[in-house]
Amino acid sequence: MTSTPLHFPPAGIALRPLAVAAAVVLAISLSACGKQDDGKTAGQQLDSAIAKTEEAAARAKAKAQSEMASAGAAMKNATQGAESSSKDMAGKAGEKIDDLTITTTVTTGLAKDPDLSVLKINVDTRNGAVTLNGSAPTEAAREKAAALAKGTKGVNSVDNKLVVKPAG
Repeated sequence: MTSTPLHFPPAGIALRPLAVAAAVVLAISLSACGKQDDGKTAGQQLDSAIAKTEEAAARAKAKAQSEMASAGAAMKNATQGAESSSKDMAGKAGEKIDDLTITTTVTTGLAKDPDLSVLKINVDTRNGAVTLNGSAPTEAAREKAAALAKGTKGVNSVDNKLVVKPAG
């Protein structure tokens, strides 16, 4: 899952027109309400309103930055958790691929040997442990199959369950 980063314009650029507009509305409202002007001129009242609006905008900016930092930390933690899970799954998949590779390699080796019948020998691998099931035409062929399996890269052990059944 990919996410698109959020881009915000610098707070001073985005909030200044809003602050000016709010200050103008506030100044007009104050003059329209008949509120005492406390001896300030309209310009001073406007400057005061702009200053208050800019302070409010600065507080809003700080709060937004704090919340974005928290969201960023949460996203980082989620990403790290997903990465860890991916590595675990990849490791498990690697184990399965190794077992499949071992089974394929042993089966191919048996098929190449004229004394061993791949059709009668079943090769199973689990965590590097190979089990041979089926039949072999001679005791020598049975031992040869086990030796071939033991010599395969990644094999930890071989359980030779082959039964000698002379052809005929």
